[in-house]
Amino acid sequence: MNWEQAISDYKYYLRIERGLSVNSVENYALDVQKLVYHLDQHNIQSSPTLIDPDTVQNFIYQAAKDLSARSQARLISGLKSFFNYLVFEDYRRDDPTALIETPKIGRKLPNTLTLEEVDAIISSIDLSTPEGERNRSMTETLYSCGLRATELIELKISELYFKEGFIRVQGKGEKQRFVPIAPSAIKYINIYLKQVRPHIKVKKGHEDILYLNRRGAQLTRAMLFTIIKNAAKNAGIQKSISPHTFRHSFATHLLQNGADLRAIQQMLGHQSITTTEIYMHLNQNDLAKVISNHHPRNYY
Repeated sequence: MNWEQAISDYKYYLRIERGLSVNSVENYALDVQKLVYHLDQHNIQSSPTLIDPDTVQNFIYQAAKDLSARSQARLISGLKSFFNYLVFEDYRRDDPTALIETPKIGRKLPNTLTLEEVDAIISSIDLSTPEGERNRSMTETLYSCGLRATELIELKISELYFKEGFIRVQGKGEKQRFVPIAPSAIKYINIYLKQVRPHIKVKKGHEDILYLNRRGAQLTRAMLFTIIKNAAKNAGIQKSISPHTFRHSFATHLLQNGADLRAIQQMLGHQSITTTEIYMHLNQNDLAKVISNHHPRNYY
């Protein structure tokens, strides 16, 4: 088995057996491709089934010089997943990454926006163009529903259930969930659907896609990131902003206003509650302020 065949089979396994998204599959494969590039650069002749622990460890040591602890952990995790797959499929008897330790890293807390900053970003969008109406609608929907970037750009017209107050979302691993949608987001989606989208010549195969670019095709993730970053810049927001920032803000603001953590988990589409619990850490400052401002014994 050569590396090309091994990576191809591995990607198929991740996609079909584990149900990972296209982006996740490509990221896992990229970790292995970095190892292959290292072997080529150093003229090391070794196959996926015969590569030894020392060779893998030396690659990680070399790569780690230019990586943060978090990136090191991500690379090691990707390689462990690949070699576990080879062992699982009986291509290897041993795992060359078994004794490699993953660096300990703290939990990274995501950037969030205040409600005032969310309003400022949405208000900064130029509505004098059709794209502006679309961008306002997308931003409102990101914040209203806590969607991932891919979930937003793949949202379909047939998945809008406005009478019931929900949208159907295709999440990670092709898992579906129903998410409540706010009246404000419904309002701006309807404006886009009635006043903007009918004037776009839709490309074949994109008829059911809600948000389209000027050429009538589905938006790319890169385009969505650019739209959000430009809106934040126009609003004078200095933070590092991405579509995911609205997702984090959605969850944080719900928690701050008393929403149940398991309800937030379901709306975000997290498989495990431990993923959602990161927002409890974000809320610690708010809890401290409650004690400081309202506890009867909080005095010197």
